[in-house]
Amino acid sequence: MALASVSRRLPVGAEPVLGLGVHARVWAPKAIRVDAVLVAGPGAPGEVLLTAEPGGYFSGRLPGAAAGTLYRFRLDGGDAFPDPASRFQPEGPEGPSEVVDPEAFPWTDAGWGGLALPGLVVYEMHVGTFTPEGTLTAAAAKLSHLREVGVTAVELMPLADWQGRWGWGYDGVDLYAPTRNYGRPDDLRRFVDRAHALGLGVVLDVVYNHLGPRGNCLPRFGPYFHREKATGWGDALDYDGEGSGPVREFFVANAVHWIAEYHFDGLRLDATQDIHDDSPRHVLAEISEAARRAAGSRRIVLLTENEPQDARVVRPPDRGGFGLDAYWNDDFHHTAVVALTGRRQAYYTDYLGSPQELISTARWGFLYQGQRYSWQRRRRGSPVLSVPAAAFVTYLENHDQLANTLAGDRMHAASSPGRHRAMTAWWLLAPGTPMLFQGQEWSASSPFLFFADHAQDLAEEVRKGRAEFLSQFRHLVEVGAAYPDPCAAETFTRCKLDWSELPRRGQHLALHRDLLRLRREDAVFRRQDATRMHGAVLAPLAFLLRHLGEEGDDRLVLVNLGPDLRLTPCPEPLLAPPEGRRWELLWSSEDPRYGGSGTAHPERRPVASALADARAYEELESETWVLPGEATLVLRAGTP
Repeated sequence: MALASVSRRLPVGAEPVLGLGVHARVWAPKAIRVDAVLVAGPGAPGEVLLTAEPGGYFSGRLPGAAAGTLYRFRLDGGDAFPDPASRFQPEGPEGPSEVVDPEAFPWTDAGWGGLALPGLVVYEMHVGTFTPEGTLTAAAAKLSHLREVGVTAVELMPLADWQGRWGWGYDGVDLYAPTRNYGRPDDLRRFVDRAHALGLGVVLDVVYNHLGPRGNCLPRFGPYFHREKATGWGDALDYDGEGSGPVREFFVANAVHWIAEYHFDGLRLDATQDIHDDSPRHVLAEISEAARRAAGSRRIVLLTENEPQDARVVRPPDRGGFGLDAYWNDDFHHTAVVALTGRRQAYYTDYLGSPQELISTARWGFLYQGQRYSWQRRRRGSPVLSVPAAAFVTYLENHDQLANTLAGDRMHAASSPGRHRAMTAWWLLAPGTPMLFQGQEWSASSPFLFFADHAQDLAEEVRKGRAEFLSQFRHLVEVGAAYPDPCAAETFTRCKLDWSELPRRGQHLALHRDLLRLRREDAVFRRQDATRMHGAVLAPLAFLLRHLGEEGDDRLVLVNLGPDLRLTPCPEPLLAPPEGRRWELLWSSEDPRYGGSGTAHPERRPVASALADARAYEELESETWVLPGEATLVLRAGTP
């Protein structure tokens, strides 16, 4: 039966079709014959010869099959393999595929409108370590906590099934099948539905630049890889070679699948610099268009990791861009970490952590927009000065950066409490799009390490590779550091959040909750308009950001990462209040509720123990600024 006469949801895979039962379709251009082998469940056992179509496709109806049927595809009478577009692998990547009916789930989110970039607050989650159970069902039960903190969207680390019991998900090989390690497909739908009921969006991290080293059956079916192009993980996927149309279709349809069949509110595309495509129209632009079309009236956001900081990524397609919405901003992270820790090793070498860098990354997004980058011995980045601030996803922690330390250390443990609070305030009140990593909102004690469950031969390669990667940090080599075994079960279980410590972390939780509320409810910060923000360096470890409001309703963010700072005199025009107004203290990172020691208004610190003339006292007092050490203060322009 020709595809044109079948009303399929997606071009590949086995899926129930109205009035037809289950219909299967697969691309296998090197095969002469393909049989669908029904292994178990309705319609099994038995084999069904599929009909050859032009372009190397094979398709056909599977008599008697239904949701729950297990099947494989046999190529040319030889071995049978899982479906490359399997919707579920209940026994893992090398087991049989299962027919799934995506229309059977009783969604309740008809009124959900999706996500938009303005106002977005992202929370990166690894399902396997977010709860002790490590399941989607357990994670869904914690979503109300995220809503109370002020998160608006959960970003799930990759779910495509991989070989092994635990892992980060970036070794996925069944790109259409949510991993059985976290539950069944409807558990994922239930998670998304619950999030939408709470007013939370859900974004999925997808990997379209490589597949995992074990369980990948794509090469059995067709030439999915480009032998003349390479990535850090091996041969690149073939998006532009001769006859590569079905490969592009496979990945474009995968993006559509997550948006349409699971109601995801967006995607985060991993390492897009390793998606090599010299076609007239880049596959990322095609993915962007198809994903938005699949969402219909629901708004989605498309985020990306792009190490070279290529301006084309967020440029509109009609201007030669890929049409994505926002980048992860490593420059923001790197300069913040240097400011917090003082360490400038490996890829932190080209950052000072200086007040000017912190001002510039808040104002302009990337710090490197075409300058020479000595760590890579070449220029890095391209101009993005006109890109709006919300298009830069900012963070102090994420899965990669935590794991790139010896012990997966959290940032609160790598710096002083005061400096960490001050930096958190600078970050959450900056105009970008903030992203928290799981547990960061309460300064969780659990680390986040690299872990992967591999067979012994591959495990040894992973251990060696991890040690070699971390050796770029000189201090780890000098102390003869012992690297946690990435393939040990203990390494994985150590990373699970300990929710029992949450009641004891109220000060940390209040800090993040209050800052996100201020960001959300204050009209000036809510605008996220970097064009109306100006900065100035006050001292080697202190700076200010002034956000211009309407009719002089300005906000002043004073950040001091050093000791107490006395600014007398203070010849900085950005410190002057709007005409006819006076600065009032709006918020302080030294509030005792957050573990601070209290804050006096910076303009009202006494400078003499006694003055007979009250007017002289006021004049002298108003000229004195004392910024507390390791603190961030937020002032607003109030009435005189």
